[in-house]
Amino acid sequence: MAPGSRASDQLLTAEAYGALAPPGRSELVQGEVVDLTPAGSSHGRIAALIAEVLGAFVRPRRLGVVLTADAGFILARNPDTVRAPDVAVVLQGRIPAGGLPEGFFPGPPDLAVEVVSPWDRWLEVEGKVEELLAAGTREAWVVDPRHATVRTFAGTRAAVRVLGQGDTLSTELLPGFALPVDELFG
Repeated sequence: MAPGSRASDQLLTAEAYGALAPPGRSELVQGEVVDLTPAGSSHGRIAALIAEVLGAFVRPRRLGVVLTADAGFILARNPDTVRAPDVAVVLQGRIPAGGLPEGFFPGPPDLAVEVVSPWDRWLEVEGKVEELLAAGTREAWVVDPRHATVRTFAGTRAAVRVLGQGDTLSTELLPGFALPVDELFG
């Protein structure tokens, strides 16, 4: 069982987890609720900035939707896994005809962004990114405030770029999108 998780007699489904409405931030990992510690103000500022910049690019072009960690994505079933990246993009072609579901999104985001908090363990962050990519997330960004870097993963864990001062963050998923890395850490 992961540190901070709650012991349970049986594994939860995504639907039971959604109905549980656990207090605070959490995720469902292989049927077990894992509590997440609030990440801090610097983390929140960076995640909000990324959501704001992505939203300003995606929304007017009608490319899809930008979601925050409140959303939740069903990555696996039996046992169920619901992950909540700090920021996520779902491209327009994957949004159901009736709009976004009331509950968790059925599948991975196209782009997932994780901002490393001061108490995150790298292996846990890396494991979450691997889960997202294995479930079909096309690209993931790991923003590391301590080292002022962004690691981008496309398709597989092996496809990684490390961006730092003077570099520009971009993605083939959103042609024309550009964010100077320096703006994240100023």
